[in-house]
Amino acid sequence: ENCEDCEQVIYLKLSRFGDQTTDEWRKAVSEINSKFETRNSKLKGLVFDLRNNPGGYLSGSVFIASEFLKDGIVVMQETAGGTRQNYTVDRGGKLTDIPMVVLINKGSASASEIVAGAIQVRGRGKLVGETTFGKGSIQEAQELPKGAGIHITTAKWLLPSGKWINGSGVDPDLKVEYDDSKPDEDLQLEKAAE
Repeated sequence: ENCEDCEQVIYLKLSRFGDQTTDEWRKAVSEINSKFETRNSKLKGLVFDLRNNPGGYLSGSVFIASEFLKDGIVVMQETAGGTRQNYTVDRGGKLTDIPMVVLINKGSASASEIVAGAIQVRGRGKLVGETTFGKGSIQEAQELPKGAGIHITTAKWLLPSGKWINGSGVDPDLKVEYDDSKPDEDLQLEKAAE
């Protein structure tokens, strides 16, 4: 509805980081911006849902985090030898000033943990839900004879604070567990919107 006094919350869900993430993301952000530029409604904030997002490409996590952060480190990569490489905000984001909450749970892993952790550590938004999976390693897949393969851990990901989340995950600012007895209610989303 077109309502001058309405306060609206944007709900944006990212299911995974993959080959189409960049194009699909740009389209969604463009729709969000055009919707609120043409209406008089007040934008209260944004709920960014990373629950059950298994992650994906490191470059995708930096791209998405750059939508919300104005500058600075998104993630650090540390090799077995201790050499660190910083990955910083790599573009001008269009959602850097909207108040936000990020939804996370134990199914949020890898690249989704990088984004959520960067937003939390940098003070950009609050995390609501459950502690994430805790995958903070970088692996390279190598094919072996007769169709076999192996994943070799080559480095680890660190949050901008230097914390390695492997095995411990990213903790929410506000813990809200999924309630199995109320499958039709999304208490985490309700709390995030609140």
